[in-house]
Amino acid sequence: MPTSDAYPSTAAALLPLVGGAANITSAAHCMTRLRLGLADPSLVDEEGVRAVPGVLGVVTDGQTYQVVLGPGAVARVTAELRTMLADTAAHAEAGPGPVAVPAGGGAPGTAPPPPPAPGAAPPADTASELAAVGAGLRAARARRNATPLKAALRRIADVFVPLIPALIGCGVLAGLNGLLLNAGWLPGLTPALTAVASGFMALIAVFVGYNTAAVFGGTPVLGGAVAAVVVHPGVAKVTAFGVTLAPGQGGVLGAMAAALLAVAVERWCRGRVPDTLDVLLTPTLTVLVAGLGTLYGLMWAAGAVSSAIGHAADWLLVTTGPLAGLILGGLFLPLVMLGLHQALIPLHTTLIEQQGYTVLLPLLAMAGAGQVGAAVAVYVRLRHDTSVRRTIRSALPAGLLGVGEPLIYGVSLPLGRPFLTACAGGAAGGAFVGFFAMLGDRVGATAIGPSGWALFPLLAGNRGPLPTAAVYAGGLLTGYAIGFLATYAGFRGEAPGTEGANGPTGSEEATGAEGTTGPTESEAPA
Repeated sequence: MPTSDAYPSTAAALLPLVGGAANITSAAHCMTRLRLGLADPSLVDEEGVRAVPGVLGVVTDGQTYQVVLGPGAVARVTAELRTMLADTAAHAEAGPGPVAVPAGGGAPGTAPPPPPAPGAAPPADTASELAAVGAGLRAARARRNATPLKAALRRIADVFVPLIPALIGCGVLAGLNGLLLNAGWLPGLTPALTAVASGFMALIAVFVGYNTAAVFGGTPVLGGAVAAVVVHPGVAKVTAFGVTLAPGQGGVLGAMAAALLAVAVERWCRGRVPDTLDVLLTPTLTVLVAGLGTLYGLMWAAGAVSSAIGHAADWLLVTTGPLAGLILGGLFLPLVMLGLHQALIPLHTTLIEQQGYTVLLPLLAMAGAGQVGAAVAVYVRLRHDTSVRRTIRSALPAGLLGVGEPLIYGVSLPLGRPFLTACAGGAAGGAFVGFFAMLGDRVGATAIGPSGWALFPLLAGNRGPLPTAAVYAGGLLTGYAIGFLATYAGFRGEAPGTEGANGPTGSEEATGAEGTTGPTESEAPA
């Protein structure tokens, strides 16, 4: 377990390696990643970042630079980094003067050392060669993800990712409260736990509206004010399209749509209302127009969409359980590779809001199980490659907890074929969970973010905690086993850059499988 001194040291070491304080435009975190907005991504010394103790991996996504630090540590390192950024800004406002040099070398704003010259000697060990191939794949992924659609999906993820800690905390409390209620224990405490666990979900629309306005360039509190209309009890007296509205109708989708409308109205007002009247008219018109539009259009439409999502998920699992699980579990890593996984975050949140849990996340989490099985098979095959085996040993615990980036970028993705066999393991695990869903044993998650073993405290279903956990565990074991067997059978253990059963490292087979975040970020959104 890292000491309290390790977190300031990690933050201080990272600061100069990402171009210094002047290069950082924003610093936030999700479940496992420090997310940095950078003015100039080319200033990052990626190899230096990877070498910092505590760093599990790196993900490049357009202008957002993500450093994988793992659960718990990421929040503490982010807090330390924000403190350093605030101190640097305070020194800058105070005028020229000596500025402390962060540990790790270099002053804030100093560019990192230049990369090795072309033709320089390659790394000596296999793990370094695989890391170099992985870096090339990540760069290719960043270029391919620079499209308007994927940029929009990333912004949607930015709306929901900050909500994940509250979803996790309330989800765990809801599970604990359910156990107490079923067992008849502590009857004096369970009403209080119900209120604590349910309060956030009752008002999640307000938080979604606030974040939506902030991400899309509006005034956050106006977005939250308009989204609050969705959950206000008074909407029960409003009729739209011949249908009496219900509080919460449309859920998070309605809240997001309401906030987007508020942003549009606010921008329209800013360009037309005189400055002397702006402070009065712009907020009033924004809330009025967007609020009425929400009541008499968006709530009805978003309610229909939300209901369709719930019915579709139920039908998918009841009717085509194993096939649905096979497809979702097997294609999740390529889905992330294409940057389309972020579209799933609102779907997860909608299902949690409607049903109390999302049945999609446990299926998608099987992709991480296939990845773990594939990595163990590579470990067994490469008996004499101590560098790769050392990488796998250090990354495997994080992989078991759903943090898959170190294994993906450091092992399976650069080798090519193990990435594909990892997908096969994920497909098998998803089919296992989907089969039991078709039989009536539904497995869901009360929050998004964790996966692997870390998802057990958040599991929920319709058969009670023990059967639900047993089905999920069976899916993980199936994913581990098939990922291992498929990789072991098809991987001969060639070193990177050699021809053989796997083809040359960096071939089209490998480069076609771009970097992925694994099911930890649903994230996407973390």
